[in-house]
Amino acid sequence: MRRKGKNNVATIINNPPASNNSSGPVGMIIVLVVLVVLGYFGFVYGLPALSHMQLGTPQINVPSQIDVNVKQTK
Repeated sequence: MRRKGKNNVATIINNPPASNNSSGPVGMIIVLVVLVVLGYFGFVYGLPALSHMQLGTPQINVPSQIDVNVKQTK
């Protein structure tokens, strides 16, 4: 026969305290400023670079013969 209340053991969970190491809103503001600066640089330098890019390779015409005779006049 079981006794009532003998096997009822309370479980105590020792949770660690919440750490206060998060940077909070200051960190978010810094990240936003960095993203805005990177976006500005991409807009100022990236878009002109993309518009000046040439697609494909340039064609170079090389003659089959080159005249290397030098004529000097006095």
